[in-house]
Amino acid sequence: MDGNGRWAKKQGVKRIFGHQNAIEAVRNVTEGSAELGVEFLTLYAFSTENWDRPKYEVDGLMSLLVNTIGDELPTLQKNNIKLATIGDSKGLPGSAQKKLKEAIDVTRTNSGMVLILALNYSGKWDLVQAINALIEKGKTGIEPSDVDEHLSTIGVPNPDLLIRTSGEMRISNFLLWQMAYTELYFTDVLWPDFRKKDLFEAIISYQQRERRFGKTSDQVKA
Repeated sequence: MDGNGRWAKKQGVKRIFGHQNAIEAVRNVTEGSAELGVEFLTLYAFSTENWDRPKYEVDGLMSLLVNTIGDELPTLQKNNIKLATIGDSKGLPGSAQKKLKEAIDVTRTNSGMVLILALNYSGKWDLVQAINALIEKGKTGIEPSDVDEHLSTIGVPNPDLLIRTSGEMRISNFLLWQMAYTELYFTDVLWPDFRKKDLFEAIISYQQRERRFGKTSDQVKA
């Protein structure tokens, strides 16, 4: 979800206002994904590198996170959405941890789409914590399946599609292991302006692609 700061700059307001206006995009895309039958939606909300931003912006983001989780809980319930998180949640402020736990507990039995918030997350962090867990168990001769079983995304399928907004064309330390065969979609739309129609355009683009996973086109079609 990229482009909040640039959106705010275009409006002549502070960056935090861009983050505040991004909430409607989150709501729109979450509801649109659920309507389409998407089973898992992961939103890269706050990376481990984002702590390096100005303190006022980080504080504002954490406050916004706490307020938004509480405000959006009825919407999650209405749409039968289950909330989950990935990342080092222990590094978040106590108020954010408390709100997240409450929302996760309330939505635990929901059977619809799983909405995963990546908070204080990075792909490198995920790999390092998985490898450290394997080392602690004395594991040798590590296989890819061993890593899969120790990532924070255990039990979640690898993503089919990555959507990145605002014209940036990079992965930015997101789900590095899990995205080995993920289809990538880039759009110039800034995240606060992203709506269901933009999501649908991304899905249509994905549907037109042939996913071969290392095989030939003839093998896939056979």
